[in-house]
Amino acid sequence: MTTAKDTVWGMSPNPAMAKQLAVRDVPSLVYDAVNLEGVAMTLPEVQTLLDGITVGGHKISDQNMALNQADAWKHLFELVSKQGFSFSKEVALGIHKIAGKEEALEWGAFRTGNVTISGSDYEPPSPKELVQEWAEIVKEVSSCSDIYDRAITAFLRMARAQLFWDVNKRMGRFMMNGILLEAGYPIINVPAKRQKEFNQFMLEFYSTGDMAPMNKFLRECINPKIIENFQ
Repeated sequence: MTTAKDTVWGMSPNPAMAKQLAVRDVPSLVYDAVNLEGVAMTLPEVQTLLDGITVGGHKISDQNMALNQADAWKHLFELVSKQGFSFSKEVALGIHKIAGKEEALEWGAFRTGNVTISGSDYEPPSPKELVQEWAEIVKEVSSCSDIYDRAITAFLRMARAQLFWDVNKRMGRFMMNGILLEAGYPIINVPAKRQKEFNQFMLEFYSTGDMAPMNKFLRECINPKIIENFQ
């Protein structure tokens, strides 16, 4: 766990504050996540759904996506609170079992077949390569000294590996934010209004493997007012 001031923005870790701010923002986190996936829900609709009331005009599968997202956040918060989060396959599969429920072809397990990425010529690793791919991702993540580089590397490498049949980008972001919460730093949330930028940067990343542009973009997604709380 990082204990000294982070090299970016001069922040000091505060686990309780980092978690509390994220917990308060769950409706917005879910709203942004589902809209990034092309599900056009409003924030009030998401809030209503999370309050246990069905929202008209939306497919059951879309509502389930939102509910699964909220449940996965709750699971992540519980892991962090009990010091049970780690950047490990076991934790990743446990979160995917919730986030990918009834959406992915199989949830809570790495994919067993080949996949492609829409809009990209990049070919993700074959299922036989995923165990070794995961080991390399863990090694690369652990080698990052800066907490935000570590978290962003986790997200990007997981997304590019396409470890699961579906819910890969969302899973990468959960693991990214688990790393940040466990270390006591504010999470990264991609606003729905920046969907076009996000998609463009991701397509470029899939093609080149260069993480620098996405790293810069993701850091820009953190509200400066939130950063002030940790300085």
